[in-house]
Amino acid sequence: MSEANKSVLMAANAAIAAGDIEGFLVHCTEDILWVTVGEQPIHGKPALRTWMQTAYAEPPEFSVERLVAGDDWVVALGSIQVREADGHKAVHAYSDAWRCQDGKLAELRAFVVKPAD
Repeated sequence: MSEANKSVLMAANAAIAAGDIEGFLVHCTEDILWVTVGEQPIHGKPALRTWMQTAYAEPPEFSVERLVAGDDWVVALGSIQVREADGHKAVHAYSDAWRCQDGKLAELRAFVVKPAD
């Protein structure tokens, strides 16, 4: 199960990197819970789609440095580059903990930190 969950996450990440929101959402449960620590949780595909259309209007650039899987969870460690409100790109470190259910992404707990300059 761990390897299958890793494969689902990698396919979903590839869709995000390609700017394919619907391609990402096909890998998610209908009632997905997306929690970025410090922000409001997002519940369900429709709300996530709306958020992604704005937040990922320009697809983020990211690299996964490590994937760790066990039971229904996959943890990805890496870096992500996003365009800030002022127009500049900034690199952040992240750790995403994904819970999988029936071969789909059901829950995200994301920790995103901008490294000190």
